[in-house]
Amino acid sequence: MFRRSSHEMPGLNLASMPDLIFTVLFFFMLVTHMRDDEVRVRYEVPAGTEVRKLEQKASVINVYIGKGGDGQWQIQVNGQLTELQHLSDAINRERKRMSAENAERLTVSLKADKKTPMGLIADVKEALQQAYALRVNYSGREMKSEE
Repeated sequence: MFRRSSHEMPGLNLASMPDLIFTVLFFFMLVTHMRDDEVRVRYEVPAGTEVRKLEQKASVINVYIGKGGDGQWQIQVNGQLTELQHLSDAINRERKRMSAENAERLTVSLKADKKTPMGLIADVKEALQQAYALRVNYSGREMKSEE
């Protein structure tokens, strides 16, 4: 007749688990793109009701507009201060640093003080058009209900 043999399930060998975890952690540390700009201008972020996060941060160039230490309006592209007449050159320099795929999806995130004159915003947008940076995102914070 048929005999039932009693086989025990062998234990799972977890000896290589820490190696696997550290390998995956190291991989994510290499491929994650972290970018923090040192903001050299003072700006107060305007509030809005339709606020969304940007998806592809690797293809984003941050343009800050705010007052400098001397109280004059200044423009900063990522980490560098620039003059309005050199803004399109600065955008093109940043575009060259990107991969071809990210340069194709280039988005300019305009982070302007809420009291920035609209004439200055229009001049910045014109300089962005000259640099063929046609996707512009206006940054702001979400408006709270009591505002």
